[in-house]
Amino acid sequence: MSVQPKPERKRITTHQLQEMKGRGEKIAMLTAYDYSMARIIDRAGIDIILVGDSASNVMAGNETTLPITLDQMIYHATSVVKAVKRALVVVDIPFGYYQGSSGEALRSSIRIMKESGAHAVKIEGGSEVKDSVLRILSAGVPVMGHLGLTPQSIYKFGTYTVRAREESEAVKLVEDAKLLEECGCFALVLEKIPAALAEKVAKQVRIPVIGIGAGSVDGQVLVMQDMLGITQEFKPRFLRRYADLSSVVTGAVQQYVKDVKSSAFPNEEEKY
Repeated sequence: MSVQPKPERKRITTHQLQEMKGRGEKIAMLTAYDYSMARIIDRAGIDIILVGDSASNVMAGNETTLPITLDQMIYHATSVVKAVKRALVVVDIPFGYYQGSSGEALRSSIRIMKESGAHAVKIEGGSEVKDSVLRILSAGVPVMGHLGLTPQSIYKFGTYTVRAREESEAVKLVEDAKLLEECGCFALVLEKIPAALAEKVAKQVRIPVIGIGAGSVDGQVLVMQDMLGITQEFKPRFLRRYADLSSVVTGAVQQYVKDVKSSAFPNEEEKY
């Protein structure tokens, strides 16, 4: 009996994400920063992989996302893209590489796309970055927006508390969401805002809305190290831990140390 080859998994595109929203299918998104983990989550069926500037925190140990450079983001993105067969790969443009001018934003985006092979970029902000978003899109680079709590502006806000509780900020957020859609963004991340506001935005725009601490919208995103329990100190309400890898890895290393110290490793079967 002949064995039929498995059909190739269809790569996710921005158009498919729009279709997913249209039929009410939720979109699953996670961060990744290296080849090995990106390969695992891509094979597990994730729709979008975000090479986030959160690499500054979870990979480099910085307090904020601000220190990471464009070169470092391209390095992480290149590693991820090599592993991915299905997911759409989106890369954050880091702080300081798009705020200066729309020309700078375009140059940063082109470098990311050409050097890493990524499929789209993500940029924080609304009306303040309109010119940059339009300039990037004019070059054919897909853009994902990001509103609400924008970590690159942490020193402006001074806190990681929930955004857009005040009516004026909520009104601006809705206006910015519609503006980003009109500009041509293919999707939008809403971070740490009231669930009712996020759901209102998701209903008023045609593009997919991905939430993180923003209630039930068109999809969800989490930082992989957080949801796998690798990072332990970060415990916001919106985070669900799907594993406790910190304990698993600690236990494995402790057992390895014990086996090496006692000469239990390697045993006779593990020798050549």
